[in-house]
Amino acid sequence: MGRLEGRRAIVTGAASGIGRASAELFASEGARVLAVDRPDANLVFDHPSIETLGQDISEDGAPAAIVGRAVEAFGGLDIVYNNAGVSGSSPVGETTDEAFDRQIAVNLRAAFRLSREAVKHLVRSPAGRLIFTASIMAKHTDNGLVAYSASKAGVVGMMRTFALELGRQGVTSNAILPGAIATGMTAASFAHDEVAAVWAKKSALKRLGQPIDIARAALFLASDDGGFVTGQALGVDGGLMLRV
Repeated sequence: MGRLEGRRAIVTGAASGIGRASAELFASEGARVLAVDRPDANLVFDHPSIETLGQDISEDGAPAAIVGRAVEAFGGLDIVYNNAGVSGSSPVGETTDEAFDRQIAVNLRAAFRLSREAVKHLVRSPAGRLIFTASIMAKHTDNGLVAYSASKAGVVGMMRTFALELGRQGVTSNAILPGAIATGMTAASFAHDEVAAVWAKKSALKRLGQPIDIARAALFLASDDGGFVTGQALGVDGGLMLRV
């Protein structure tokens, strides 16, 4: 029996990278999964326990559409993994309102609205789980990341409030803070061998992280193994930040 046998999950940003790895891992561990990504994304999976939904999570009707589809298909909901996100880089003085608002809208506001919509179902579950993909940049920063760092720090703060308020009803809420991970979002940068080598060298483990590394952390938090873990920002960065 899998570690998520009989559980019902939503995974956003599921077309590639961390989201795809997590949807597939959850399904392999017994969960029924609604994999969500943009309508133009590659939402094709071989696993029979994965259903798909093309939906922009930042749209006004997205929370009701996503949660409604999952509950209709599965009869309830146990796990929401808010993984979808966008990034961008520009100096503070050159960051436009539009660029800032877009990262806040997708990384923070959309995750809040989906989680809020899901709460009424998660509290009915014997093992309700909220999981968020944040970033090591929630605690640190770098040049050009004013919007990204703000959005991810907001995710961590929001996650803790969900944990506090929902804990009495048995729902856990946690965030994962990935480091340098070879995903679709970072593919352009890490396609350059010299860039990939620099970031691999910074890690204590001397390699880039892979989507499955984050998916395994999400599985821990989603499973009974993580049942007494809540309100935590779990760094999964290969020791990247040890020297900071």
